Amino acid sequence: MVPDPGDRRGRRPERGRGHHRRDGEADRRRPGPLREEREVRDVTTLVLLRHGETLLTPQRRLSGSGGSDPGLSPVGRDQARAAADALARRGGIDAVVTSPMRRCRETAGSVAARLGLGVQVDRDLREADFGGWEGLTFAEVRERHPDDLNAWFASPDSPPSGGGETMRQVTRRVTAVRDGLMARYAGATVLVVSHVGPLRTLIRLALQAPAHSLFRMEVAAASLSTVTYDEDGTATVQTLNDTHHLT
Repeated sequence: MVPDPGDRRGRRPERGRGHHRRDGEADRRRPGPLREEREVRDVTTLVLLRHGETLLTPQRRLSGSGGSDPGLSPVGRDQARAAADALARRGGIDAVVTSPMRRCRETAGSVAARLGLGVQVDRDLREADFGGWEGLTFAEVRERHPDDLNAWFASPDSPPSGGGETMRQVTRRVTAVRDGLMARYAGATVLVVSHVGPLRTLIRLALQAPAHSLFRMEVAAASLSTVTYDEDGTATVQTLNDTHHLT
């Protein structure tokens, strides 16, 4: 799933201001819902967690925001618990933000309960709408809609057959989520629970890679990836598709 090459100009979101003066010195406490008495760090971190498996995941069926919205399978629930344990060992998570889709809310809920945090839902972290391809494998799509599939791979402006979202549209909303999180949680560490398309997009944007690179990344079910942003917004991909906690 792929974003918009228009973001390759190197511009990065500004960090949120949100700091107040007290007795002539900078107040270094974080604003908003973050934990009090902890100092603002120089780096903002997004820890990216893909939801655990559904019954459709092992079949590699397209399951987007226009489809049936399945919940986690028994395997997926085990994966969510394993991710929760790994993140508890890691420590330092300040907030949990999730897609509204059921499999993500269930995964995020498992992790947040383990960490003692609440869960925030952001609609723009939902998976792409795959239109007429919902529920199909790529092999089935290629058999039934070969020209449309080739166009979709070739251009972020091509929609799936029968409607749905282009990857440029997905990129716009995911970029807005990223910018909002960086402004609100400057210097904090935020767990983002989402899907293949949005998470690959965040990684692709961090790398300033071209649109087609989205199809060259593996982001497995319940995998963890990490992107950091320094004070001027420069991004670094620290980890990609870490599944050690699942073995």
